[in-house]
Order: sequence, then structure tokens, then C-alpha cells
Amino acid sequence: MTGYYDYILGLIPLALVGITGSLVVVGLQLTAAVPMAAGVAALLTGHALFVNGPSAPTPVRRHTDHASHAARASRAESGPAVLDAD
Repeated sequence: MTGYYDYILGLIPLALVGITGSLVVVGLQLTAAVPMAAGVAALLTGHALFVNGPSAPTPVRRHTDHASHAARASRAESGPAVLDAD
């Protein structure tokens, strides 16, 4: 199944070749058409890296008191507390 980054990887060379060729056919010189097409390819790359980045969001960690967590764990392992009424 093709995803976003597969399309980006296909669009980068297509932009370089297609836009350069189109601008040359229209009458622009090759030395001006190549930087324009490279700018579009750079925008595609920038969008893929910074706007729609490949990394997963960082999970939010809650602050826990390790001592109280250890105390709760030891109480859970020892079973219910026994109260002496004497």
C-alpha cells in the first residue's frame, strides 16, 4: 500500500524533470528552469520533513513518586493488611 512518503519520493524527480521540461518548452532558459524546479522539489522535501514529519509523537510521561509506587507494590505482594483489635 502506498503512503505519503512513497508519493513524495515519486514527486521529487517528477518535479525536477517535469517542471524543468515544461519551463524549457514554454521558452525559459535551462539555467533558469532548473533552479525553479529544484525549488519545488525542495519544498516537497521540506513539507515531508517538517510539516508532516516521519516521527511518531512523543508519549507524555506522568511524574510518579518511586517510593510510593514501591510501597504500593510491596503491599500488593504481601496480601491484605491484618489489623489486630487488641
